[in-house]
Amino acid sequence: MSGKGYVQMVKLNVLDYAVIDEGQSPADALNESVTLAERAEKLGFHRFWMAEHHDVRAFASSSPEMMMMHILGKTTSIKLGSGGVMIPHYSPLKVAENFRVMENLYPGRVDLGIGNTLGTPAVNRSMNEMRPRKQRYEENISDIKKYVSNTDDEEHRFNEVTANPTGETNPEMWVLSTSVRTAELAARQGIGYTFGLFPHASKDKTAVGQEAARVYREKFIPSPVMQKPLIMVSPFVVTADTDEEAKELAKALDLWLLGKMNFSEFERFPSVETAKKYTYTVEELQKLSANRSRMVVGNAKSVKKQLETLAETFDADELLLIPLMPGAENRQRALDLISSEFQLKEQKEG
Repeated sequence: MSGKGYVQMVKLNVLDYAVIDEGQSPADALNESVTLAERAEKLGFHRFWMAEHHDVRAFASSSPEMMMMHILGKTTSIKLGSGGVMIPHYSPLKVAENFRVMENLYPGRVDLGIGNTLGTPAVNRSMNEMRPRKQRYEENISDIKKYVSNTDDEEHRFNEVTANPTGETNPEMWVLSTSVRTAELAARQGIGYTFGLFPHASKDKTAVGQEAARVYREKFIPSPVMQKPLIMVSPFVVTADTDEEAKELAKALDLWLLGKMNFSEFERFPSVETAKKYTYTVEELQKLSANRSRMVVGNAKSVKKQLETLAETFDADELLLIPLMPGAENRQRALDLISSEFQLKEQKEG
């Protein structure tokens, strides 16, 4: 996409965690995710992905596939995806079967985003208690691609197995990553590459991200699940009607990203009021500053400019925005503002 007009061409997507706000129940959070997805579709966003998190009390999204299926039935055109299925925990065949079912029911609207985050030690042990061997990440990806596209490979150890239901179309496959090494893997496998600014704080991911994008495009080999290289960059986004409001909302995300007690310090996603009452150590204040490199904060005009710079810096085809803010109304308002500033509905209708 290098050298093209990013204002007009970059596609905007949403990644949702099914946030359980203070005073809300898990059921509230799941229903609010559905409402947010419906709103994203009406506003012209291209994709809506659900995250996968286990044993995090403030997030209800433990099964992105289940949420995807439900939201697919509530919407008509927006693409639904997983951001992502953490495949070290699962059988590649079963992952493929889940997505083949969705692809048959909603052809052309299903994204299989995958990652390799193991979670906390306790979560990893409980998810893999009976598994006989350490899983090999690229082998798992290759297996899923083979099964989900039902590609014939005489060398494959389970070539006789078919992932049902078969069909004429395949889901797109994407890998979530922060490294050049995984960019090379994505290129070899012929799948989309999502560069996350969110997993770990750092002073500057620019050099790594740019090199990953270059290597990925240079080495990409088309596959049955992705015909051309696609790069997506994913930041946290906090926006509101004014810079001041956005900065207030960002205080809640600042507190959350400290990640204390494996993100179990809070039963619910903290409100701005909770964040203001919190007493930070010197080390935590330093971490807050570093974490800001993962965030885009400001009013709509400011956020648009920051996102355009991000897309151009990383040569991105798409942006996967994470509106991790307290309050469903604030998350919805953020999508309204971004859609209006980028004129997403007009672009989609045009």
